[in-house]
Amino acid sequence: MPGPRALAALLTAALLCALVTACSSGPAPAGGGRPAVSLATSDHLGGAPVHVAQERGLWSAEGIDATLTTQPTGRDALNAVLGGQAQLGVVGDLPAVTAALGGRELRIVADLSRFSDWRLLTRTDRGITGFAALKGRRVGVPQGTNVEYALSRMLGSAGLTAADVTVVNLAPNQVTPALARGDVEAGVTFPSFYDSARTALGDRYAELRFTGYTARTLLVAGPKADRGTTTAVLRALRKAQREIAADPAAARKAVLAQSKGALQAGYVEAFQPRYGYGATLSPALLTQLTQEAAWAKAAQGLPGEADRSALLRHLDPAPLTAVDPAAVTVR
Repeated sequence: MPGPRALAALLTAALLCALVTACSSGPAPAGGGRPAVSLATSDHLGGAPVHVAQERGLWSAEGIDATLTTQPTGRDALNAVLGGQAQLGVVGDLPAVTAALGGRELRIVADLSRFSDWRLLTRTDRGITGFAALKGRRVGVPQGTNVEYALSRMLGSAGLTAADVTVVNLAPNQVTPALARGDVEAGVTFPSFYDSARTALGDRYAELRFTGYTARTLLVAGPKADRGTTTAVLRALRKAQREIAADPAAARKAVLAQSKGALQAGYVEAFQPRYGYGATLSPALLTQLTQEAAWAKAAQGLPGEADRSALLRHLDPAPLTAVDPAAVTVR
């Protein structure tokens, strides 16, 4: 029989061993011993591969159990990641840039999709027939999202800045009611609200099309994300992207089913084909992030470094390289 001191030493060693094992094992296994991973996303179509993966059960094939939480915007999904409520997030490029400038711990692991078909919404009785006519007008926009940057590009195309208009911060679903009431004279919101604006405004509905900004939907990892699990998530998303390409109609049905009524069939049918899907990390992405960072510093007074090398440090190519080395071209 060991003496009291020897017994205490054995117990201490056992406890330390248990703690080391727990700390080094990564995400806690879910049922069946598979690692669990939480993803925060939103209903917009840029994240369609996530919804297809969920609907088709592609996570389990990669040995993981994924839990999805749907947020109103990508900005909210990012906040869930930064707040520790989710390990991974599906977010827009601008929220990711502002988080990086703010010194937050964030890794961009993939550019999942790209979209360039924007609209400025207005009314026929407001006389806004070009972007130059926005000068001095009230414009509603959900600030802090990609939509705000889209507005800045619209203004820039006419030689204007945000200082030339009165920007009214509205939730995405508030832009149309504000237009109808006359609280704003124009607005920019997510494409999922274009049809409802057309219906609500009827004969008064007017729009200006804009293709001068490519919004990118990013997969980002927070401080709680494990690289091995992130790689497995990317493998599932690559499969989902191939399914979208092989059978777009079936993929649209999967996205509708996962939206649980938040998206309308007409919108999904019309707009999902306008997104370009395919996980990449490219020089074009880094160039765009650098441009947006410079804009955010000037327009919002954000701190942090906006140069290319500083933003490059927020890219984590390892998970995507493990899945598809040819998809990573940024250096």
